Amino acid sequence: MGNLYILLAIFLWSSIGIVVKLSGVSIHVLIFYSLLIAVVLQGIILSQKKYRKDIPGIKQLKYPLLLGCVGLLNNFTFFYAYKNTTIANAVLSHYTAPVIVAFLAAFFLKETITKNIVMAIVIASTGLLIMLNGFTLAEDQAVGIISGVISGFSYAVIIILGRIYARNFSPIVLTFFSNTAIVIMLAPFVREFPLYALWSFVIMGTVHSTIAPVLYYRGLQEVTANKTAVLGYLEPVSAIIFSMVFLKEMPGVNSIFGGILIIFSGYLTIIKRDKNRVRGTG
Repeated sequence: MGNLYILLAIFLWSSIGIVVKLSGVSIHVLIFYSLLIAVVLQGIILSQKKYRKDIPGIKQLKYPLLLGCVGLLNNFTFFYAYKNTTIANAVLSHYTAPVIVAFLAAFFLKETITKNIVMAIVIASTGLLIMLNGFTLAEDQAVGIISGVISGFSYAVIIILGRIYARNFSPIVLTFFSNTAIVIMLAPFVREFPLYALWSFVIMGTVHSTIAPVLYYRGLQEVTANKTAVLGYLEPVSAIIFSMVFLKEMPGVNSIFGGILIIFSGYLTIIKRDKNRVRGTG
């Protein structure tokens, strides 16, 4: 069931670019109000007796709060990428994450770095260079792609932290406190309530910030970090299909070819490491 939980979460998240592009509000405002709604919904759930026992002590709160800090960086840079380039470019550059996971897992999960990982980095870098058209893209497009890469790094950190801490917390607890941390950090910078964008706050707060992360953290209790990254490949495929259907965005040749290389590099990294693990235990 862990795989199914993660696949459902990723499918829901793949539609977020449509909401970001159609919302018409600043990124920090969109994140703040959508997560505020999410925190209220999650708070109502946690107020029920069967969940109250899962609320951790003050000392343990540092872990979901840390996850919230990284989550803010991930959300902001990913949404910025959506705003400043096509959904295809944003989501494909974001999927440098599996390769980054390979490096972080070596330090935090004691997994080894192999020649295949180094090869994957070279392939992913080549894919990015192709997407950037040798850094000759318009400035906003290039900045959007680079922002997607930064979001990929922060997403990789989330996978590692989630894998380390998910088993110690109820999924709803982990989601609630990490979202609360983001709301608190953004509150001083929000000065408006754009009523016309209320629909986007409700959708993101309910679907993308409550249902999806709860499913995701639930899945991480059973699924390894590497396999989670593999399952994540559903997101770029679904996101690009959503953009073609709802926004009439057709990915360019550079985006497709560079994106294929990036996805292949991540897949190569994870598959090779899984084979090495089997050989090591056989």
